[in-house]
Amino acid sequence: MRKKKTEDAQATAASELRQALDILEKEKDISRDILLDAIENSLMIACKSNYGKTENIHCDLNREDCSFFLYAEKTVVQDVTDPLTEISPDDAMAIKPSVSVGDTVKVELKSQNFGRIAAQSAKNVILQKIREEERNAVYNEFIGKEHEVITGVVQRFIGKNISVNLGHADAFLSENEQVAGEILNPNDHVKVYVLEVRNSSKGPRILVSRTHPELVRRLFETEVAEVSDGTVEIKGISREAGSRTKMAVWSNNPDVDAVGACVGISGARVNAVVEELGGEKIDIINWDENPAIFIENALSPAKVVSVIVDGDEKTAKVVVPDYQLSLAIGREGQNARLAARLTGFKIDIKSETQAKDAPGFRMEDYLSDEDDEYEDDEYTEDGEFTEESEEVSEDAVEEIVDDEISAEESDADSEEAAEETEE
Repeated sequence: MRKKKTEDAQATAASELRQALDILEKEKDISRDILLDAIENSLMIACKSNYGKTENIHCDLNREDCSFFLYAEKTVVQDVTDPLTEISPDDAMAIKPSVSVGDTVKVELKSQNFGRIAAQSAKNVILQKIREEERNAVYNEFIGKEHEVITGVVQRFIGKNISVNLGHADAFLSENEQVAGEILNPNDHVKVYVLEVRNSSKGPRILVSRTHPELVRRLFETEVAEVSDGTVEIKGISREAGSRTKMAVWSNNPDVDAVGACVGISGARVNAVVEELGGEKIDIINWDENPAIFIENALSPAKVVSVIVDGDEKTAKVVVPDYQLSLAIGREGQNARLAARLTGFKIDIKSETQAKDAPGFRMEDYLSDEDDEYEDDEYTEDGEFTEESEEVSEDAVEEIVDDEISAEESDADSEEAAEETEE
């Protein structure tokens, strides 16, 4: 009867353990096998705490029903000197009748009989393993989201820094990665760019940003199907968070307008990104492999008269109409500064009036107002504009000179005739 009760109690304990493991596996995303390994290890730790050694102690754990059999292998001897490793013939025959001196028997160890210290040691081992695996699960989840955009909830303020809840973990939004002037309140939903995921002894440390230029790229990948599928490429982004962004785009398909795809019908796509960024202005321009054209586009919305590029020095001289100078430079130089970052060139901008008197700015090197359209064959490899020239033979020159002389004589005769008529 006592044996039956013991078996029932063990079955009940195994069932409860199985249910607990199922809950942990779902809530903490920890593998059952890992939890069972932790339990097996904890039992061995408890045995060592209780008996002092575990060389002859073993645990048979059934991973299906979570039942286990903890036992010590003991050698049958006439005179027992070490109760943990030896057993008398009489006690051995109670377990296995057909034994003799020198045989080995498996003696069950009752975990319920372990002392308080041994039980506490086993519990600590299990809890530590659960915490460790929980941290690993969170790290493995977010390391795959590094350099991606995640929606989080503003949790609390830590000084001037912000803790953002991402679901299974909290991220750290430092003051330097916050947009100046942007007001975030607890429980606000906000999109953040995952800068880095670090694994530490205290768990994963997730660093996020609201100012990184890649945040803009990821938002457009979400809003614009042509960007996400690769039809439209974002070639570069320069950003001053909270104020203005310039983004250069290029289409792999000649039938797809890169700028139009990013703007969307009635500006729906770009407005969605602008709204997420708190009203930040976004200039979307066409990228071009010709640096002169690219620089002209980058200075949008200002109109450009001409551009001369030095590819080796990575510098560019730009002339704009007098009335467009302030627009080209922008407030506090922002437009020119963003264009320089986007193109990678140091840009020197002058008005037409300034260019006429500036050393090194020869107006004959520039296009006139009437010829401000660029053609690919008008530029050298470093982007300088060159006028097309045609070879003229000596005979052709003589003909041109004769024509000009005839034209002058004809004009002189006409003037004399006119004078006579007046008289």
